[in-house]
Amino acid sequence: MTEEPDDFLRAVEATLFVAEAPLTPAEIRLHVGESGDLSTALSALADHYAGRGVNLVERGGRWHFQTAPDLAHILRREKDEMRRLSRAAMETLAIIAYHEPVSRAEIEAIRGVQVAKGTLDVLMEAGWVRPAGRREVPGRPLIYATTPEFLSHFGLGSRRDLPGVDDLRAAGLLDPVDLALEGLAGQSVVENDDEDA
Repeated sequence: MTEEPDDFLRAVEATLFVAEAPLTPAEIRLHVGESGDLSTALSALADHYAGRGVNLVERGGRWHFQTAPDLAHILRREKDEMRRLSRAAMETLAIIAYHEPVSRAEIEAIRGVQVAKGTLDVLMEAGWVRPAGRREVPGRPLIYATTPEFLSHFGLGSRRDLPGVDDLRAAGLLDPVDLALEGLAGQSVVENDDEDA
């Protein structure tokens, strides 16, 4: 015989079900009050929905229901198609994700080219990048960071879940030219050591 969920658990479930955006535990508490153990309720609900058509997930400290990953293809046609990001926008997004908080000048130094005028605007419109204050240096440049929507869209629990260099290399996502240059850089050091000997 299954145990009936208590009122607190049901209130947490209802709050998350009707939420228009992912909620932090503090935001959930505003709706359900302080009477129950929220972490236990969230864990119980996540377990209850595991393996179902929708799952309760935590992304960047915010909780929400999402379609099970293996069923996402069913709903794709219902979803508004987002414009594909340009290569420059993807590179800029990756730099922000791996180096945040980062200024426009730092992005340009890493990419080796100027950031086009609208690139950061496109990423902010998508909800993946936000201004994160100003750097305390002369000129006080604006710095950028990723958002919880970025984590949610890419299925990341936190920035620590971003793939590392070894993961990217194994997936074949690193530019072969960069890999060749990396090999040459290592080889020239060995050659210089041989010449010094």
